[in-house]
Amino acid sequence: MSRVPTFPLLLGVAGLIPFLWGAATYLSADLGAWGATRLGPRFVGPYVQLFYGSVVLSFMSGVLWGFAARARGGQGTTGYVLAVLPALWAFFMTGGGPVTAGLNLIFGFAGLLLLDAAFAHWGLAPSWWLRLRLRFTGVVIACLAVGVWL
Repeated sequence: MSRVPTFPLLLGVAGLIPFLWGAATYLSADLGAWGATRLGPRFVGPYVQLFYGSVVLSFMSGVLWGFAARARGGQGTTGYVLAVLPALWAFFMTGGGPVTAGLNLIFGFAGLLLLDAAFAHWGLAPSWWLRLRLRFTGVVIACLAVGVWL
């Protein structure tokens, strides 16, 4: 695996902010109250994580679709089919209460990591892709776990 380019790394770190913020406002009642007052209740605790997590899974479907576009023949067909799974997962599996939705997002991000590994194995993703995704997925799952198990 090659070094992760700076710009994708910085954008990825910025993309972690809603997950980290959600976990922090869940763990700190004072911070949660401040956030709910200043930003609105949708932007604290598990609510921001669940909404943003669904958006990210859908976005990642688009990224995987782009990787699939590099493939040919049957591998391309397989890639396109696999690419839509994260968006479909987010659409169908994040309803219900925050605990169930959070758990389903954890499974969704774990499954996305498996898809990332497949696309990397097929040589369709950049050589640094899996290194980046491993780190970010770990942080996302840890943040979502706060709302599910604490």
